[in-house]
Amino acid sequence: MGRPTRRLPSADQWGRLARFAVVGGVNTGTFYLCYLPLHRVLPYFAAYTAGFLVSLTGSFFLNTYFTYRTRPSWRKFLLFPLTQVTNYAVQSAGLVALVGWCGLSSTVAPLLAALLAIPFTYLVSRRILLPGRRKAAADPRAAGPGGSPAQTAPSPPVRSNEPA
Repeated sequence: MGRPTRRLPSADQWGRLARFAVVGGVNTGTFYLCYLPLHRVLPYFAAYTAGFLVSLTGSFFLNTYFTYRTRPSWRKFLLFPLTQVTNYAVQSAGLVALVGWCGLSSTVAPLLAALLAIPFTYLVSRRILLPGRRKAAADPRAAGPGGSPAQTAPSPPVRSNEPA
């Protein structure tokens, strides 16, 4: 009995992860450029929420077109924010913990909280923006070239040579 082999990520998966990181940098910059001026006139958590909503919208479009190279749809657009609840919760908890418990500046804490949320955000966005591909990846018989469902004829039933 051999050891199970571990599959390394493909070049396409590494490329997608790199594009996700670029989009994340742009989103973080967008968020921060919204957050800083709002933080001067609003409490830090209100400014954080407004910046988050602006960057969330940009994130959807950048991730559909650039990261995952798929078409946006109303369904994806409506689901994307719902799944971002995980991201928001991780960032919010991180923000409150860093400011309230660790005494970190409310100007810097959102950046660190965003870093904590990266793995969660990637998994959730991939699941929403590339629906159905996870099943195909788990079952090699279900995927054809390029990860699309295989176009094969159904297998004939197995016949037994024994009399009925």
